[in-house]
This record gives sequence, C-alpha cells and structure tokens, in this order.
Amino acid sequence: MCGRYALHAHPDVVALEFALGASPQFKASYNICPGTAVLVVGSGAAGERTAGLARWGFGGRLANARGETVADKPAFRNAFRQRRCLVPASGFYEWQAAGGRRQPWYIRPAGAGLFGLAGIAECGDGMMSMCLITTAPNALMKSIHERMPLIVAPQDYRVWLDRENEDASLLRSLVRPCPAELMDAYPVGPRVNTPKNDDPALIEALDKPR
Repeated sequence: MCGRYALHAHPDVVALEFALGASPQFKASYNICPGTAVLVVGSGAAGERTAGLARWGFGGRLANARGETVADKPAFRNAFRQRRCLVPASGFYEWQAAGGRRQPWYIRPAGAGLFGLAGIAECGDGMMSMCLITTAPNALMKSIHERMPLIVAPQDYRVWLDRENEDASLLRSLVRPCPAELMDAYPVGPRVNTPKNDDPALIEALDKPR
C-alpha cells in the first residue's frame, strides 16, 4: 500500500522533470494523506502534458489499487485503460512492523529527482479523483513492507500517459517494482503518523547527526 508521501520540490523542478509547459501550482507538503487534493500529471487532447489537482481516493475511500488486478477490477479497469496519470513525489512513507510497533520509513530517489508514482483518475462530484497503484516490493522494500507504490520510469512516461494506448499487455509490462538500486530508504520519527504534522523534520533520519 501507500498511505503517505511527500512533494516538496520547487514547481520549476516539477515542470522540468515531467516535461510540463508551465510550472504547476500546488502546495508543497511533507505529509500528503488520502482525501487531500494532490498534484497529478496527465495528457491533454493533443498529447501535451497537463498538471492539475485531484482528490486522493476514489469514492472517498479507495486510495490504492493493486497493480496485479487494476486492469480487471470493475472499480478501476476503465480508468486504467483511459485515464492513467503520474503523481510527482519527492518520496513516500511505509510502516515496518517491528517489536509490536510500526516504524515509519521514508523512501526517496537514490539520486536527485522525483518519483513518478503511477495513478489512475476519474471524474465525479465536480472534481477529479486519483488512486495510486501498488505492486510487489523490490529487494529494498521487502524487509519494510509487503507492498510498494508503482513507480514509472521516466523513459516510460510517454507510454503510460498516452490516452490512445489501450494495449493491456504493454501497460501490464510497466506494472513492476522499481529497481532497488534507484531508491534510498531510512527510518524516520513517529511524528509523520499525525496528519497535521507537516514540516521538513518529518523526513530527517532517526540517526541523523545533531
């Protein structure tokens, strides 16, 4: 699953990494939760990259869709075929069961840049909503959690966002774990468990020198 993520990059950086024609408008956050309005990148009628806000969660409750079944489940299959999107993220959180408690970890790109989390979108009640897709964990994530968000490689953005592409086999081939060597992970403090906490200290490593 993916229950929280962060996006704190400058809008110009987001525009550059996702080939947007203009810098998007969004509120930077270190603790983005389901139910909130989040930045999504899609494709316009002429194939141009677009950016806008969408509420995280279909029907106010379905925040994640399993990549193994997203193409077949009635709640997700039309969106998967026709309304795929990317969700820019500086990193995401997962919780590891450890000694009777849940230890939060922050996972980010190993180098400079952003993750393009795979999402699907739908329209309803006058606002676009978004659902993240999850997949099996890679070698890095296995010891932390049994699932991880699907991360689309930059070279696959065009195929993923192509509104004319309904090739199920091709799209399914993109539903795979991100290579572990492209990711960095470290434990963080429990303040991220509280949605109202939203500041840079949330992504500080527990063993970070003071």
